[in-house]
Amino acid sequence: MNRDILRIRLAGVKSLLFVFLLYILKMVEIGMGWDFSRLGIYPLKTKGMLGVLTHPLIHSDFNHLLANTFPLLFLSWCLFYFYREIAGCIFVLIWIGSGVLTFLIGKPGWHIGASGLIYGLAFFLFFSGILRKHVPLIAISLLITFLYGGIIWHMFPQFSPPNMSWEGHLSGGIAGMLCAFLFESNGPQRPDPFKDEQEDEEGTCYSETREEEPFL
Repeated sequence: MNRDILRIRLAGVKSLLFVFLLYILKMVEIGMGWDFSRLGIYPLKTKGMLGVLTHPLIHSDFNHLLANTFPLLFLSWCLFYFYREIAGCIFVLIWIGSGVLTFLIGKPGWHIGASGLIYGLAFFLFFSGILRKHVPLIAISLLITFLYGGIIWHMFPQFSPPNMSWEGHLSGGIAGMLCAFLFESNGPQRPDPFKDEQEDEEGTCYSETREEEPFL
């Protein structure tokens, strides 16, 4: 199998498995008549600390989950395909980082949903592509801007509905941006345009040197 096709499929499988888990949890919650909202983040309260780990897994209803499905699939696929060496670490750091920030700055109430994770992924992919100055990654940055540029308004309270966690969105964006800067030197990098020329020159010099030596 072609190596690129295998990478595409592996990235897709990882994204699909995560979203599949979210749907399974929602069906279990509804089927059993449970309420998982208490597994969200309740800022600055002991009862809400567990939510730092669990809040992206919980959604208020299927409409909430459906709204997050495609962005999660697309953005996580981009992460796992283009940044496969560091993708797992980035995913976890955005998950935890956005949760911790939401816990610290959020308004009273239960904060649930994967929106913070979505914002974190979008901001990481955007800033990382710009910082690395590598054409394929810059293209992803531009695509993110085209598809999701409007979401930035929901990071501010004056543009968000009362029941929307703008704090979670802001926290995710901050976590993603910080990861882009912190991991700038890790993962895919812009190729050095002079590297191949240098290697060719070194190879040529080596060959010429051997030609001057006697055969043994």
